[in-house]
Amino acid sequence: MLSNNLSKKSVEIDPANLGKHMLKIGSAVIVVGLAWSALYTIDEGHVGIVKRFGEATTQVNPGLHYKIPFADSVTELEIRTRKNSEALKASTYEQMPVQVEVSVNWTVIRSEAFELYKNYGGLDQFENRILDPRLRSAAKDALARFKAEQIIQNRGQVIQKIEETLASAMIDFPVKLDSVQIENLILPAKYLQSIETKQTEKNLAAAEKHRLERQKLEAQREVNTAEAKRDAEKARADGSAYAITIEAVAQAEAIRVIGLAEAEAMEKKSSAIKNNQMLVEYVKAQQWNGQLPTTVMGSDQGILWNMKEK
Repeated sequence: MLSNNLSKKSVEIDPANLGKHMLKIGSAVIVVGLAWSALYTIDEGHVGIVKRFGEATTQVNPGLHYKIPFADSVTELEIRTRKNSEALKASTYEQMPVQVEVSVNWTVIRSEAFELYKNYGGLDQFENRILDPRLRSAAKDALARFKAEQIIQNRGQVIQKIEETLASAMIDFPVKLDSVQIENLILPAKYLQSIETKQTEKNLAAAEKHRLERQKLEAQREVNTAEAKRDAEKARADGSAYAITIEAVAQAEAIRVIGLAEAEAMEKKSSAIKNNQMLVEYVKAQQWNGQLPTTVMGSDQGILWNMKEK
C-alpha cells in the first residue's frame, strides 16, 4: 500500500508548474531563434546589401554579421567577374547580313556595388536594362564599319572597336569591363563559297607564280653558270696572252741584249783588226782550210795565173 501511494505521488504533476516550465522553454527557444536569425554570413566574391523595412541602408563585406530580426533583410551581390553573351543579327560595311554572338566579361566595382543595387535593384536588372542593350549596339556599330573579308581576317580589330564603343557607353556606370570576344560568326553561304573560290584562285595563282619564279631562278642559274664559264675562259685566255706577252718581251729583250753584245763584239773586233795588221793575218790563218788557192793575181793586175797546171 505504501509503495502504491509513492508511485501515485511521483506521477502526479502540478498543472501550474508545468505551464510555467513550458513557457520558459518556449521563451528560451524564441530567444535562441531570434539570436540565430540575427546572424548571417556573406560569402567571398560577394557583398551584402542590408535593407531595413525594404530600404537599402548599407553595404557589408564577406564574413559574419548580425541584423535586426524582422526589420532587416540582406541580399548578396556578386562582385566576381561575370560573363554576358548576346546573339544578334547585324550588317557589314557592304550591307551583308551576318549572325554573330559576342560576349563581355565584366565586374562590379566593390566600392560602388551599393549604388548599383540601389539604382537598378540587382545584377539581373542591370544586365537586362543597361549592359546587354549597349553590348548589342556596340557590336552592330563595330561590324558596320568593316567589310566581311576584314572581319574574317582582322577579327582583333573588330573586337577592339567593340570594346572602345562599349567602354564609352558604360563609362558612367559602376562596373569595369574586362574583355570582349566574338564567340561565333555566321556569314551567308554564297559569300563563304565565293571566298573559297577566291582562295582557290589565289592558291593557283600563287602556285603559278612560284613555278615561274622557279623557272626564272633556274634560267638565272644557267646564265650565272655560263657567265662564270665565260669569265673562267677569259681569265685563262688573259693568262695565256699575258704569259705569251711576257715571254715575247723576254725573248725580244734577250735578242736585243744579244744583238748589242754581238755588235759591241764586232765593233771591238773591227777596231782591233784595224789597228793590228798581224791580227788580220792571224785571223786569216785561223780561217784557212789548208788548201792553196787555185788562182792568184800577179803583180800585174791584167794577168790571172792558173795554179792547177804544172
